[in-house]
Amino acid sequence: MNWLHFCGRGGSPCCPADSERSAGGSRPERLFVVDVHCHVMTLAAEALVASHPMKLAEPAAMREAMGDASVAHNLKTMLPHAFPRLTQVSQRLDDMDAMGVDVQVISPSPNQYYYWAETALAREVVRVQNEGIAALCAQHPGRLRGLGTVALQHPEMAAEQLEYAIRVLGLEGVEISTSVEGKELDDPSLEPFWHAAARLEAVVFVHPFGTTLGARVATHYLNNTIGQPLETTLALSRLIFSGLLDRHPGLRLLAAHGGGYLPTYLGRSEHARKVRPEAQTMARKPSEYLREMYFDTVVYDSAALRHLIEVVGVSQVLLGTDYPFDMGHYTPHELVAPDWNASERAAVLGGNARRLFDLP
Repeated sequence: MNWLHFCGRGGSPCCPADSERSAGGSRPERLFVVDVHCHVMTLAAEALVASHPMKLAEPAAMREAMGDASVAHNLKTMLPHAFPRLTQVSQRLDDMDAMGVDVQVISPSPNQYYYWAETALAREVVRVQNEGIAALCAQHPGRLRGLGTVALQHPEMAAEQLEYAIRVLGLEGVEISTSVEGKELDDPSLEPFWHAAARLEAVVFVHPFGTTLGARVATHYLNNTIGQPLETTLALSRLIFSGLLDRHPGLRLLAAHGGGYLPTYLGRSEHARKVRPEAQTMARKPSEYLREMYFDTVVYDSAALRHLIEVVGVSQVLLGTDYPFDMGHYTPHELVAPDWNASERAAVLGGNARRLFDLP
């Protein structure tokens, strides 16, 4: 099974090019394409946690979270396909060429957050992941940019790790989950991390791993299909309604999966702020904070993408695929519909990412 439905090989994204021919039939200049949602697995981190009781308990936890059928499919089909792409840079570069992607912004596979790790182990797990991602980017500086990770369960350490990742390793920021061992992202204990992220102008990629919905979504892969977008919705909502974004202005947040359900049903949040005193906890309307965040295009439908752009602005939307998992969308150029104007297409496919990540 091949999930990477390429239009053709050789580095040319066929969908925009084929839909943008001039009246004379000539092919226009190729657009610069950046994929901001791409994962990588660091095998050295797996070796560090292999004997930990929480790691050994992972298979049983996965069966409880998603059910036997989803676990079986992952083991038989999804992981054998994804694993070489998570771990072999040559395969990654071939896939990028086939998809017409010039640059990938790589980030850790979410299963490697390991927020349960104690201090010493957490320090080492983060170190090997961030150094590994930085090394890949150094080997292929024209094709790869990196987001690292932090031990968010140890906030003071996380702030130090973030600074090291940016100042020393040259990473662009970090990927974090939507909650941390039961703590929400607006928990007061996480203030050191958020302070550092704002000060360093780091990109913080908010990407869930699993869901807290439990048995209600433990069949039919609903824990991912429904649960993960809901986790992003909750995380972004709490960052807004808690006033955290007022305390740390300038945070550069990138939300996975189009921001979950929040942009789609933003009017309800706006209404709650008007009529509920306990929801009047931030300085501005929720929509104003959304227009300062960034969102990937993993929404699968061109109408949904157009709605996202209408809500947050075309400058805030960046192409993403969720490479290399089966819930990824590997024909993202098709979402950028033919009726878009040239500046919109160029911005979403690569221009916005060029600006956010300061690409040459």
